[in-house]
Amino acid sequence: MEETISLKALFQILRKRLWLITLITIIAAIISAVVSFFVITPVYQTSTQILVNQAKNEQQLYNVGAVQTNVQLISTYNDIIKSPAILDKVISSLSLEKSSELLSEQIQVASSENSQVAQIIVQDTDPKRATEIANTVATVFKKEVPKIMNIDNVSILSKADFATSKSPVKPQPILNIAIALVVGLMVGVGLSFLLEYLDNTIKTEQDIENILELPVMGVITNIKDLPKVTNVQRPDMTARVPQRGETFGS
Repeated sequence: MEETISLKALFQILRKRLWLITLITIIAAIISAVVSFFVITPVYQTSTQILVNQAKNEQQLYNVGAVQTNVQLISTYNDIIKSPAILDKVISSLSLEKSSELLSEQIQVASSENSQVAQIIVQDTDPKRATEIANTVATVFKKEVPKIMNIDNVSILSKADFATSKSPVKPQPILNIAIALVVGLMVGVGLSFLLEYLDNTIKTEQDIENILELPVMGVITNIKDLPKVTNVQRPDMTARVPQRGETFGS
């Protein structure tokens, strides 16, 4: 019975502060939408794939050891791709106005486990520039890796395509608005309970019994205002002086 009363009280608090919860939720969603659509700069993503594989000759057959060596080399190649030795040439080739450190933050090299294929992922605020960076990084890396590692085992599987990078990957307005709705709802509910906790005024007979632990002997109800008394027209008490030749009866 006690749990039922507590649950009912919680619902009463939420119902009483429903306007506050709704207002905070709507404001949070509006702010999130404005920031997502008008403040945050869209970021576009594209990628290219490279294959790490030893060049075959007529006498060379499939070698498990060579494949495993290539897989292990991918981790080394990941660091080389994002190194100034590669990125400085990319910056020079594309005439980019940024340092190799900043360009390195835009590039991510990913590969599946035990796979000889590595994916160069580039993010940029311009989809065309992102495509150019991805393709140039792959081309420069393929050209420079024989000089750096003395191994010629890199080939480009697929180039980045501008058509596939026209849709921004972030921000995601729908997701941001959904998160804002949940956060706004949580903040509204929390604030409602906080205001109720800080409100120590006595409003009902139950508050008197719960807080003061005193029985209620009687209740004085609110008396509505009485209607205003209209002014009653008083009779004219002034006496009229009779003129000469007049009598009061005339």
